[in-house]
Order: sequence, then C-alpha cells, then structure tokens
Amino acid sequence: MTAVAFHSGLSDRLGFACRLLRKAYRQGHRVLVTAPVELLAQIDRDLWTFEAGAFIPHLALDGRHGAAAQARTPIWLAPAADGVEGPSVLVNLGSDSPADPLRFERIVELVTDDPDDRRSARARWRTYEALGLKIDHHLPGSEA
Repeated sequence: MTAVAFHSGLSDRLGFACRLLRKAYRQGHRVLVTAPVELLAQIDRDLWTFEAGAFIPHLALDGRHGAAAQARTPIWLAPAADGVEGPSVLVNLGSDSPADPLRFERIVELVTDDPDDRRSARARWRTYEALGLKIDHHLPGSEA
C-alpha cells in the first residue's frame, strides 16, 4: 500500500527537499523528484551546493543520460512521473498528483504557504484520500 506524507507550511521548500533527498540517499532509497522545469533546475544546482563536501548523486531525466547512468544514480529529476519507471519513492514539488500513485511505495508532498500551492495540495490530498491511501501530515518543525 502506498504511503503518503504531506509536509506543509514550508518556508524553504528546496532546502527541505535537499535535506530529505540527502537522508533518502543515505538510507539507500531510489527517488523520483517531480517539479516544474525551473524548480528542477534550481534543485539540481542546490543538490551540488547546499552542503559543503556533500555529494548526492542525481540526474535530470532530460534525454542526455542512458539506462546505465539511470541504473547507478539514485535520485532522478523529472517534470512528471508519467512514463518514468524505477524509483519506488516520489517527492513531488509540482502541482499535480502522479497519474498512477499506486505504483509508488511512498509519496512525499512538499507544500509551501503560497495560497495556490496549498490549493493544489488540497486537491492532491483528496485524490490520495479517494484511493484509500494512508496520509500523514507534518507541519513546520519536522526535520528531513
């Protein structure tokens, strides 16, 4: 059964995402991160710089990397989950829920205080709830 966690009220969503991805990498998880293209570019940069001396292997699913690179890289960045096979964990920074959420073991939704972001998060919550998925909600102060 897919588990869903919403982290809402985030003032630094990308910083939180980087810490979360560092933790997932250290625990050996394979993760797909979905977001609008401009956010993906920013998180790509942030994963290189957010912590001195740290390296979190990641790649953008933009057609430049083949299957071998994907197989050895635990963190994938893509605009959408549709058609992406592999990681069992989804970190969603976008406004849409995945077309097939049940294929993931875990979905993590990162939500800011922006009214539009909260509104789309509520719609995703209702989608997951309608599927009967267990949803956990975390407010600011939860550490990744």
